[in-house]
Amino acid sequence: MAPQPAVVVRFLRQGDLPALLELEHAVWEPHQAASAGDMGARISRHPQLAIGAFCPRTGRALASLFAKPAHAEAIKRAGSWQECVNGSGPAKREPTSALFGISLSSTSAEAAKAIFGFFWPHALKNGWREMYLGSPVPGLRDWVRDNPGRHAEDYVFTYRKGQPRDPQLRYYFQKGFRKVIAVRRDYFPHAASLNYGVILGGKIPLSALSPLWRLLPLSWLQGMKKWLFVLH
Repeated sequence: MAPQPAVVVRFLRQGDLPALLELEHAVWEPHQAASAGDMGARISRHPQLAIGAFCPRTGRALASLFAKPAHAEAIKRAGSWQECVNGSGPAKREPTSALFGISLSSTSAEAAKAIFGFFWPHALKNGWREMYLGSPVPGLRDWVRDNPGRHAEDYVFTYRKGQPRDPQLRYYFQKGFRKVIAVRRDYFPHAASLNYGVILGGKIPLSALSPLWRLLPLSWLQGMKKWLFVLH
């Protein structure tokens, strides 16, 4: 008998909303958490860009990822997370290979890892090449208190042993989001970040060979998961 998987990862459905709401409120403050309507709309608009990881025993949502197609230049110019999320996506006549990660919510590092392992083969098969996201910088408030007169950009670009000092930036750095696109004031409400946000970018692994991946069966790409976990 095959062992039960630690997590079950799949595309999200409308019936998952109660479990997703529980996850949102476990991870985010009430004013930061997405509503059922928000998440339901994201699933409806881009069902292949809404993924969840669930406990196989209890059915609880352990992690979720929502993304949307976007033009890289629009994301780079955006002044706020809300602008990135609510901005109109590319028209059908304007193809794009970029995604914006609306949110990654997780109570389990293993579940977050499993979501990326599930998603990257699908991303390659569909021709996505790069991904952007907005990150809080939760260490900023304490750093500013201890370093009066310094700027948020000074903190964002402070590294220790080759990795960002800020714990959230370091987390995304380890996931491959290593390019700082912009540091934005009033990007989203987050007290520990003094409402600052950092737009990060990364290349989807092996996406330079996109024409080849489109020709290969998805099952073949799924067999390459160990090569695809970290963005480049």
